[in-house]
Amino acid sequence: MAEIKNYTLNFGPQHPAAHGVLRLILELDGEVVVRADPHIGLLHRGTEKLAETRTWLQTVPYMDRLDYVSMMCNEHAYCLAIEKLLGLQVPIRAQYIRVMMDEVTRILNHLLNIGTHALDIGAMTMVLYTFREREDLMDVYEAVSGARLHAAYYRPGGVYRDLPERMPQYQVNRFKDAATVKRLNAAREGSLLDFIENFTSRFPALVAEYHTLLTENRIWKQRTVGVGVVPPEQALQLGFTGPMLRGSGIAWDLRKKQPYEVYDRMDFDIPIGTNGDCYDRYLVRMEEFLQSNRIIKQCVEWLRKNPGPVISDDHKVAPPSREAMKGNMEELIHHFKLFTEGMYVPPGEAYAAIEHPKGEFGVWAVSDGANKPYRIKLRSPGFPHLAALTEMCKGHMIADVTAIIGTIDLVLGDTDR
Repeated sequence: MAEIKNYTLNFGPQHPAAHGVLRLILELDGEVVVRADPHIGLLHRGTEKLAETRTWLQTVPYMDRLDYVSMMCNEHAYCLAIEKLLGLQVPIRAQYIRVMMDEVTRILNHLLNIGTHALDIGAMTMVLYTFREREDLMDVYEAVSGARLHAAYYRPGGVYRDLPERMPQYQVNRFKDAATVKRLNAAREGSLLDFIENFTSRFPALVAEYHTLLTENRIWKQRTVGVGVVPPEQALQLGFTGPMLRGSGIAWDLRKKQPYEVYDRMDFDIPIGTNGDCYDRYLVRMEEFLQSNRIIKQCVEWLRKNPGPVISDDHKVAPPSREAMKGNMEELIHHFKLFTEGMYVPPGEAYAAIEHPKGEFGVWAVSDGANKPYRIKLRSPGFPHLAALTEMCKGHMIADVTAIIGTIDLVLGDTDR
């Protein structure tokens, strides 16, 4: 009798659900997955090695390009590691701005994930809704930093500049008449904080729309309930963090367990799942929308009442103001030295981790006292999740692999580093 062998299939990298750069080698018994072997490296950015040839400050924009849907969160962990090495105190207003922008980034990340996850599985409409809100938050990014994606807004010692007093507005053109422009600019008449406050008041109703579209949808539930189940003990053993771990029922969140910046002053809850499947992880992210919204509201309220500096006044680390630099020789020298040589960080090593939208993102920085890092090692949140793909896919059909890749919320830039 002929021996029946399993056959091997290439899934990606150009498969739409593999998001362009993930190559999976699937070993199949008919339609059932026996083994899933992820081959990474197609998007290798070499960030850790590049950091050794750049000054501490020049590496900040490279952090944006790691996970290019959670830009400011990556910058945050890197700046925290440098601040630990320097023993630097960040002004309280800068801490509130960082926390607010981290939560804006978390919403941005989850909007993209839920929209594209649904798209991968076959629900077209969802992505059109989530990208509508992403557009508003991209405008917030652009207002504070000048860039929609790669913001480079955080700095060791604080943030690049204070929040702007006015929002950019739409102009009448051949595509938009005066009435359309007036409607679009309704929330943009005031400051950035006014715009964000308007968004936070509208957002819970918009999340309710997402629930209407997807949460009880029969096909969505058939594709996600009971798929990619990870029990709590296994989730811990596999090194899961973030929504992947909380979806399995473990209430671990660095914002609560190891608070940084001003998270200990914030009132919010940690959503957790019960079954550890794709559906529970989706529900965890949906609830995180509302919790992030709560945190942003608290930050807006505090920032309105408390003006102050947004970056350290130590000019060995942060540049002097333009006014001081133009009128004082000593400040001009500080400015010149900082942007030609960079800052000198005392010898030592430090690890700083934040609750990134995808899990724990950590930066281990080693300094030998020079103006460049001796070594940077990044703890990617997506890497352990991708490594667990075989465990999650085993026994499922090929179509379920797509649902599992979506629930991991994978960005290969930070996985490959």
